[in-house]
Amino acid sequence: MSTPQPERLHLDSDAATGYPNSPLPVLVYRQVLDISNAEERADAFESMFKRHGWPPAWRYHLYDFDHFHSTAHEALSIFRGQARARLGGPNGQELMLYPGDVLVLPAGVGHASLEADDDFCMVGAYPPGQKPEIERGDPAKLAAAKARVAAVALPEDSPVGGSLTGQWG
Repeated sequence: MSTPQPERLHLDSDAATGYPNSPLPVLVYRQVLDISNAEERADAFESMFKRHGWPPAWRYHLYDFDHFHSTAHEALSIFRGQARARLGGPNGQELMLYPGDVLVLPAGVGHASLEADDDFCMVGAYPPGQKPEIERGDPAKLAAAKARVAAVALPEDSPVGGSLTGQWG
């Protein structure tokens, strides 16, 4: 199976809302898995993430408030339902998420669910040794958040396969 090519979204830092975002692009992989059963799709995402060195951490929905993680990159794979999400913080960019999609969020990128199916659910994963802190934008703390984001190590492999350094390098 060949590695799909992602859409790339560039989200600038937002000083007004205190969201650091990242100089690295968000990677949006569409229809990575074409499995009709949601539980089988979730299991397959977990296996894929493990195989590429991103241990799965949870199955849950996307929080309905803008937040970011300055201490970890994050992979989100949609295995059930769909959602309208916002990336980049309160002034960010909206996109639709569908079963089979994967988002790879660089540390610092704001994200929130604006509207979702009642059964919307994802698998979340992080590179080894990276622990996410849930943070909300604070303009007074933006410089410190940007410094933490810049210090997060870049994993070699994408959670869906192939070189992440090639996508982010």
